[in-house]
Amino acid sequence: MASDINSVILVGRLTRDAELSYLPSGTAALAFSIAVNRSKKEGDQWVEEANFFDISYISKSAENFKQYLVKGKQVGIQGSLKQDRWQDKESGQNRSKIKIMASSVQLLGGRSEAGGAGGSYGGQGYGNAGYQGGGGYQGGGRPAYVPQQNQGPDPYGGDGAGFPEDVPF
Repeated sequence: MASDINSVILVGRLTRDAELSYLPSGTAALAFSIAVNRSKKEGDQWVEEANFFDISYISKSAENFKQYLVKGKQVGIQGSLKQDRWQDKESGQNRSKIKIMASSVQLLGGRSEAGGAGGSYGGQGYGNAGYQGGGGYQGGGRPAYVPQQNQGPDPYGGDGAGFPEDVPF
């Protein structure tokens, strides 16, 4: 039997600063929107089309992460779709809206770009690493890379840095 899949990955720019609120349980929740551009061909020309998505990010780390989610900042979002349904009080019509429930938010771009360094928080909180500039922290305690001091002979026979000199990176 096949199982259902509800997974979304988006890269876009914030259309407004993130808004912080708290659930009755006391957990922090961030609400923000992103614009995601896509190119489509109209006749012989390519035209940019913007799509706008509402994002909810509920996590212990959301309160500390708010300061980095500012208008214009490029972010990567991983999460799932959620449909909210309600009845319009004025018309009585059934209404619905789909939003993204983010499980991971990653800051993209450099330090000079709208509000700080790159890095990310995953839905699991800080782990051991906390916020890492320029990193790809996805939660669960992945520490930042720290080069080791030369501790004995270099197994690669290089200059003592742990890698041969001809490594292509």
